[in-house]
Amino acid sequence: MPESNLAERSDRSEEQVSGAKVIAQALKTQNVEYMFGVVGIPVTEIAIAAQELGIRYIGMRNEQAACYAASAVGYLTGRPLIVIGGSSERNQETMGAFQEFPQVEACRPYSKFSVRPSSIEAIPTVIEKAVRSSIYGRPGACYVDIPADFVTLQVNVDSIKYKECCMPPPVSMAETSAVCMAASIIRNAKQPLLIIGKGAAYAHAEESIRKLVEQCKLPFLPTPMGKGVVPDNHPNCVSAARSRALQFADVIVLFGARLNWILHFGLPPRYQPDVKFIQVDICAEELGNNVRPAVTLLGDINAVTKQLLEQFDKTPWQYPPESKWWNTLREKMKSNDAASKELASKKSLPMNYYTVFYHIQEQLPRDCFVVSEGANTMDIGRTVLQNYLPRHRLDAGTFGTMGVGLGFAIAAALVAKDRNPGKRVICVEGDSAFGFSGMEVETICRYNLPIILLVVNNNGIYHGVDKDSWKEMLKCQDATTVAPPMCLLPDSHYEQVMAAFGGKGYFAQTPEELQKSLRQTLEDTTKPSLINIMIEPQGTRKAQDFHWLTRSNM
Repeated sequence: MPESNLAERSDRSEEQVSGAKVIAQALKTQNVEYMFGVVGIPVTEIAIAAQELGIRYIGMRNEQAACYAASAVGYLTGRPLIVIGGSSERNQETMGAFQEFPQVEACRPYSKFSVRPSSIEAIPTVIEKAVRSSIYGRPGACYVDIPADFVTLQVNVDSIKYKECCMPPPVSMAETSAVCMAASIIRNAKQPLLIIGKGAAYAHAEESIRKLVEQCKLPFLPTPMGKGVVPDNHPNCVSAARSRALQFADVIVLFGARLNWILHFGLPPRYQPDVKFIQVDICAEELGNNVRPAVTLLGDINAVTKQLLEQFDKTPWQYPPESKWWNTLREKMKSNDAASKELASKKSLPMNYYTVFYHIQEQLPRDCFVVSEGANTMDIGRTVLQNYLPRHRLDAGTFGTMGVGLGFAIAAALVAKDRNPGKRVICVEGDSAFGFSGMEVETICRYNLPIILLVVNNNGIYHGVDKDSWKEMLKCQDATTVAPPMCLLPDSHYEQVMAAFGGKGYFAQTPEELQKSLRQTLEDTTKPSLINIMIEPQGTRKAQDFHWLTRSNM
């Protein structure tokens, strides 16, 4: 062997690499594109090493918001959340080390895979398994614990064997006999309904589900994050008659939608006692929760929908578009739309929710991402603000967690900037919800992300009081004894938070001011903006057929 080759081999055998660089390279090998975090000892070096390899690092102001952003990127790109946490040095365990805590054990109940690598050499294998576990089956978060001494520890570069990027998730299909039975039940339905859930959006099932809706002339109802799988303005969308559709359907097909609190557990009085559910889900453990289904179709939602379509291609069938059921739904949709429009047309000031959302809807770009959180802000907003594309609505979802909004908006803006330049992100926040992660406005401005924040400000949680009432309350007693627990400081100028960091802030008290400020923000693509929209402190939803979620005597 030539001496030069021997020298090169000798040099390489002596080359060292740090744990931080091994972690970064292992992530890069698994096609990780984005990293969110709040750096500090011992993870700063990991972020720097990731940037050197081209992974985009976004420094957040709060670790909670960082996780929200990472989870939303996972939903939008199909690469779910991997949490990497720094822990105390191994030789200090049980000694009361800095922030010593059983992190692996603590994360295990809440993640699909939670582990600490046994050595730096084991890191690539652990990272590959974490990524694979997160995307196979029902997607979910995984946790990888990194001892502080691993980050700077040097090992021989030849001792590291990086794992090839994991394969895409396998596509599973339902049993043929179950598909045939489901098709038969649908054909015999008198009052059918399709419910399109977040799982259908994640599975990219939009083309097959839309074909099923149109080919069989079936009414459908999207869940909050199922909006846009089939456009909200599709003639078969019955969102405006949601309660009526759920209450009187005799056959309901669930496409990646769970019978949890969002769908009232599938139980009476919100549903007929003898309603037949057909569940389509990737997760076997989800099948049969709360209600015994007539048929279960376990598999990838897109693949299973195509299996159903094959049945209707073999023997064509359409639900009669002029049936009594369709007429009932259309009448209810018409009356509910009229009630909402009447509220929206009110000229009184301060504005109500419906006035605000109808004016926003008029100007929203059809291809924008809509992010939303809050109580009435989110609930009323989803009934008015339309989605026309799949995976373009992000909200508090199953857990109803407040604080997700700005993290989700940052995630959507990054994905939009990389894949669809020019696409806008509209983040609609209640004033209370905005407070949970408001400092992420600085993050938005630091990275100059194309986000428009709309803070719907009613001076409180659910409702507040006006400035004059607030002053009167404080004349005699301390705020801690007389201020209602739901109240926030009246007329807070949240738009000044955006202006403080270099973005544009607007204060809107009238429909004209709202229209003008929204028009200006949509025209200006150079910097982020926030519109603080003042509404009636006691504003609420239109009358509902049923109590939503929980009852209250307030």
